[in-house]
Order: sequence, then C-alpha cells, then structure tokens
Amino acid sequence: MSQMLQPALPFHRGSHGGRRPGAGRKPAPNPRVRHLQRPEFPGRFPCHVTLEARPGLPSLRRLDLVREVMTSFASGAERGSFRLLEFSLQGDHLHAIVEAERREALGRGMKSLAERFARAVNRALGRQGPVLRERYHLRVLRTAREVRNALAYVLNNARRHLVKLGRTLPRAVRIDPASSGAWFEGWRPEVPKPEAMGPPPVARATTWLARLGWRRYGLLDPAEI
Repeated sequence: MSQMLQPALPFHRGSHGGRRPGAGRKPAPNPRVRHLQRPEFPGRFPCHVTLEARPGLPSLRRLDLVREVMTSFASGAERGSFRLLEFSLQGDHLHAIVEAERREALGRGMKSLAERFARAVNRALGRQGPVLRERYHLRVLRTAREVRNALAYVLNNARRHLVKLGRTLPRAVRIDPASSGAWFEGWRPEVPKPEAMGPPPVARATTWLARLGWRRYGLLDPAEI
C-alpha cells in the first residue's frame, strides 16, 4: 500500500520545542516492562524468556491447551538460527529456554514463537483475540551455572508455585506434564521419565553451555525448587 507523505512542519525557534533536558513523553508511574533496546549478546549464550498471558484467560495448564501448544511447537521449535530448547506452561505464563545466533534471529524467532503460542491457545479455547499481555522478558545466560539454574527453574516451575501455595504434585507425577520435561535428557539416571508422546516440541541445543557446560554442576532432579 502506498504511503502518504505528510508535509514537514516549519522549524520554530521559539521558547517551545527543540532539544532540552526533561523534554519528551514521561514514562507511566509503574511501567511493567520498559521498552529498552534488547542487550546485544553473542550466539554462544542461551536465553531465558517469559511470555505472559492477558488477565481473564483460563489456566494455560489445561490438558487440551497443553496438547495444542506442544503440537504447535513441534512444527516450529527450530526456525533457522533460532531454537526452542525447553519450556513449561504455568497458569498465566510460559517460561522457555531458547538459542539464537544473532539479535535479529532472536527477535524473529520470538515473534514466531509468540504467534504459535497465541494461536494454539485460541484454538484450544475456541476464541479469538489477543493472548499475550506485553513484550517478552529476556535474560541472557552467560555461565554454565546460570544455564543449569534456568533449566531447573523452567522445568520445575510448577512445583515451585505449588510449594508457595502449600501444595505438591502427586507422588506419581515427578516430571511436570505441562513442560518439555519428557524430552529433556539431563535428568538424573534414577528419575523415571514419562513416555514422550508425539514429535518433540523442542530442538536440540547447539551452544556448548546448553549442551554440555551446565552438566558440570550436576544433572537435574524434578524435586529441585
């Protein structure tokens, strides 16, 4: 579509306008996420990202919704230089570990991931309209210990939330079924893994930190909080 050109306003040299301290739109009193430029990062670092759902939606941990999201992720976990490595669905948000070779690849990959996630939620709920509340939260994981902590945090997040509520997962459920834990290869040998149904909704890691480096600090146990 052709873009209409707007005539430039005449330059005014009076007391108003021009560059001066404190000029410009002021931020809201308590902005949830500042729209700052994403930090540059080398491709060898995985990232922990969080997508938050809008208020008013049912729990994202509904069985039919979890299945729909996993089916959607299975066909798009790897997108060029972007990879979804692990994830878990909580009541109103999604945690994920991702890799991207460049900042631009991260932006494109997260846009695709968010769109897949939103469409899957809408299909499962039989609705239309926005699903996500705001931009994703991002943390670059620069050390092996940070990667291990993030993996434990993402895959065991449901247990962490239940502990806060004074509840626990059933004894027979050690690995969160609303996560990619059934496909995760870093559990301790004695941990019984549920059968992984269908194609994997995640991609294999390519960075050293996400493949091998984090294992220096020990394999994971589902009981870790």
